[in-house]
Amino acid sequence: MSDFLIVIPARYKSKRLPGKPLIDIKGLPMIVRTYNQCKKVVNSSKILVATDHKKIFRLCKKNNINVMMTSSKCLTGTDRVAEVAKKIKKKFYINVQGDEPICNPADIKKIIDTAKKYPNTVINGFTEIKDKKIFYSPHIPKIVFRKDGNLIYMSRAPIPSNKNRSLIKAWRQICIYSFPYKSLKVFSSFKKKTPLEAIEDLELNRFIEIGYQVKMIRMSNKSIAVDTNSDLIKVKKKVKKL
Repeated sequence: MSDFLIVIPARYKSKRLPGKPLIDIKGLPMIVRTYNQCKKVVNSSKILVATDHKKIFRLCKKNNINVMMTSSKCLTGTDRVAEVAKKIKKKFYINVQGDEPICNPADIKKIIDTAKKYPNTVINGFTEIKDKKIFYSPHIPKIVFRKDGNLIYMSRAPIPSNKNRSLIKAWRQICIYSFPYKSLKVFSSFKKKTPLEAIEDLELNRFIEIGYQVKMIRMSNKSIAVDTNSDLIKVKKKVKKL
């Protein structure tokens, strides 16, 4: 069994941006841009797109991207990675979300290097929040963590804060993860979201609720997850036209 595989979950349906992985960003579909960022770190043989839609599957094939069809019933992107793990066994899986077209390759490398040191640990990235708009946005997951770097909780609410809900010091999630094979097996055994996961719509809370520790590592602030049309506009401004 080789050490790892980068899996890019790419779900077609999106409440705010239907067909999101296929959205053109100055000449390239979003999913291709995300793949290209990963390819700056590892050989293409170590990257796989996991999708639930034939349009995304065909696009990947056309661009010589390794791709696998997965169930449309996956509860989360992590469940989609777990489905891949059932068919392709590795020590750990690097999950780079399909809506991260400008994710920093240095951050991907950092999480791979950390996972090699801690192959049996769930790992996620974070960066500090400086902008109040980000702090108060329900679309941006915020985190609180222990002194040893392990995650306490993840929320769409502005945390941590005081009685006045002020931004004092806060951090946001970067959507790059490492999942050990065994942790994915346990995670995907749940047929519905756990209570806090369901309330926040944040899957890492499932790991917390079922007793796993999640190691948080500091990353750059260059990543923009495309969750809204506003995010898409920001990304397009940063991408050089082909």
